[in-house]
Amino acid sequence: MSQRVNGKVVTPTGVIRQGCVELDEGRIRAVAEYPSVHDGHWIVPGFVDMHTHGGGGHTFTTGDAGQARQVADFHLRHGTTTLLASLVSSPFDLMRSATEAFAPLVTDGVLAGIHFEGPYLSSARCGAQNPEYLRDPSTDELAELIKLGEGAVRMVTLAPERNGALAAIKLLTAHRVVAAVGHTDATYDETRAAVAAGASVGTHLFNGMRPVHHREPGPVVALLDAPNVVCELVADGVHLHDGMLTFATSTAGPERAALITDAMAAAGMPDGEYDLGGQAVTVADGVARLARDGAIAGSTLTMDAALRHAVAAGIPIADAVRMAATTPARAIGLGDQLGALQVGLRADLVMLDDDLNVVRVMRGGSWVE
Repeated sequence: MSQRVNGKVVTPTGVIRQGCVELDEGRIRAVAEYPSVHDGHWIVPGFVDMHTHGGGGHTFTTGDAGQARQVADFHLRHGTTTLLASLVSSPFDLMRSATEAFAPLVTDGVLAGIHFEGPYLSSARCGAQNPEYLRDPSTDELAELIKLGEGAVRMVTLAPERNGALAAIKLLTAHRVVAAVGHTDATYDETRAAVAAGASVGTHLFNGMRPVHHREPGPVVALLDAPNVVCELVADGVHLHDGMLTFATSTAGPERAALITDAMAAAGMPDGEYDLGGQAVTVADGVARLARDGAIAGSTLTMDAALRHAVAAGIPIADAVRMAATTPARAIGLGDQLGALQVGLRADLVMLDDDLNVVRVMRGGSWVE
């Protein structure tokens, strides 16, 4: 059944102020000007969150399929129509059981894939990752997970300075799994070697990374400078100063900068005590920190809030929307299926009011009730 959604349509190339999106059988059939539209809502593509650990009081980090469905449902109501289930550093048994539990959800379309953030990370830059689980990359472990997931494993974050990291990156990319650089104390040259081996994402750029220095640029500069690397940015005013958010965006461009939430279970929930990968987290004034040392422990962000924050920081809305949908979709290999208001792509869209608050969400041509 065909339908039309009218309003200020945001496309990858700009804004159609008086526009419409025509939909049929769950696909976008046309995007065009529609002069009779006046002062309609913003119409943007469904958000793509390539890095989130939980939300709505539920978590991906335990590998529980029921909780995973609840997380996806929570973020869907905030406009995220596509998301990866991000785990944190864990024993291999949990990585394996989570892969088994989440693979059917990927098949069903509830999740777009699994993201293992760790355990192959730097002890010096572990942030809120549990240090007792950190270890060198294992191609045997990765090969088993890839085989077990049958396409469900979509991204792995690792530190390129760890022994075996380059071999792991080559294995991942050979199986069409995104290799991401993060939680790393790598030098500039070590990071460039990882990119040369196939790494194509920078996990929450700046956070959990050796800082920039004029005599040792480190991973941040290497990732920003790499034309084939998408840099994740947490636009919550906590992880990054707004000046750094806009600097990174202008340096990489919206085609290489992706907004993420890095959300944990407390997103959408009251302040209080929570858990992240077996570690106690205290949330106060919406900011999540480890109870043991105060390290930032993910966020309480949703993608609609990230979009609002980016626009308020001075990023043009067409660029911010690209960063919230089009760029992350391409980064995880789904750009030919979704992530933009373009003919032939899946009919995922979000209707926003003038304050960029969610009014309605559509996924696959059906409005979310």
